[in-house]
Amino acid sequence: MNFSRIIEEYLKNSTLHGARFIVDKDANWMERIFWAICLVASWYASWLLIKASLSKCANDSIMIIECLSSPGCLLGAFENNAISFVVESSYRDWSTNFPAIIVCESKNMDRIQEVAEQLWGSDHDFTLEEVLSEIAFFRGESYHTVHECSGPESTASCFYSNFSYYAELVRSSCVDSISNCEWNNKPFECCKFFQRMETELGICYAINSLQAGKKKSPKLNMYSNRYTGPGALKMQLHTEATVFILGTEEVPTLVTPKTDFLVVGPYISFVRYINKRDIENDEEIRQTSVQQRNCRFADENILDVHSAYSYSACTVQCRKDRQMELCNCSSHLSPNSPDWQLCNMDGLECLNRNYEDLSVIIAKWSKRRGRKGLVCDCLPSCTEVDITTVYDSKDNMVGTQSPVSRIEVGLIELPTERYKRNLVRGKLDLVVSIGGTTGLFVGASLLSFVEIVYYITIRPYSTYLHEKNRMRRLRMSEKKSQVLF
Repeated sequence: MNFSRIIEEYLKNSTLHGARFIVDKDANWMERIFWAICLVASWYASWLLIKASLSKCANDSIMIIECLSSPGCLLGAFENNAISFVVESSYRDWSTNFPAIIVCESKNMDRIQEVAEQLWGSDHDFTLEEVLSEIAFFRGESYHTVHECSGPESTASCFYSNFSYYAELVRSSCVDSISNCEWNNKPFECCKFFQRMETELGICYAINSLQAGKKKSPKLNMYSNRYTGPGALKMQLHTEATVFILGTEEVPTLVTPKTDFLVVGPYISFVRYINKRDIENDEEIRQTSVQQRNCRFADENILDVHSAYSYSACTVQCRKDRQMELCNCSSHLSPNSPDWQLCNMDGLECLNRNYEDLSVIIAKWSKRRGRKGLVCDCLPSCTEVDITTVYDSKDNMVGTQSPVSRIEVGLIELPTERYKRNLVRGKLDLVVSIGGTTGLFVGASLLSFVEIVYYITIRPYSTYLHEKNRMRRLRMSEKKSQVLF
């Protein structure tokens, strides 16, 4: 069976409207041309409407013809406009999770002196304490370390590798850092719930964080609702530290905004009350691709440095990758990094030289203008929160003998609004739109497209077998007739 015969048989028996009139032998050539034009016009109109419904330009305010004539209408609304944001205010039954509170030690001269005496004795060179401080609380620059421990005039007692070991020697444990913890005025065991957390600022201790501790670590219920009232956390710190107030999947970084942390010191009482807005996601959001929703869930992790995805964790990965690219090693405080990737003294010099390139995150257009900094292609988290400071106070602690600080962080009120990410164009909507359009213009269904495959593949083969059997039977009958005669 030749190809033209297959096409003719398909058009004659197709369920597509008007197709059979094109090959109708009782119709004259004008009727055939008329139906051919109608069929082509219907298919073309169907394609235009599908293209318009998929186009990112096709919305209620733009005419379809305008969209079709625009060169920008190439990407589909299914890919680019499948998600909508709304603000919800039905807050009576909400349970609001408290932010993650992360305590990162920022300075401890007593501990540095103690470790320095253990390493070099009581009559050591005191510039080595500055070196030890830079190593333990590394923030991207290491002026004293490079000046004292590199080059021909380096100090003999310097160490040139294994910096993470010395950093951990200096940093205080959770028990030595945090005490007298209360949640909603109910005491709890601090270091049972403040879990160890590796960050690019060093070892920190975090409560209510997805990034800290192990999966089976004990978790404190820190949800607030209309029965519990706004939640508040209180604690005492025994060291100078930075207290970060972040979303549960976020991590402290070198460039965390100043509005997201408190710098605390001894003999001071710090109080901060915040307002929090969550993002709620429709259940069907997970059916969409990352590109469609333009965000990642915490369990859609593609990072090495942290166990859950977030924007801040992605920037840490971005910085580490750039460090590896420039210096063939990463900072000794890089979280969850193997020892062979961590910098020795030569690498530390390299990080110091490239400090401006590694410390600031900039946009792509800024890089093109020659500005120094990191360009990180990081998507936001799908569950990131909006935390704003409503009230801040800092007072001296009268009558306190020990060098401690008091911290109180709480919700000013229960949230009355939150953002909701909804799916407005799912895969089913796409199928319905295409199916309705093709059904309207050409009377096609899914089986109509199955017919095309059938008439191109199965039908010619079955016709060939039928013809072959007919010819075999014909030959056999001819032989029988010859034998009889």
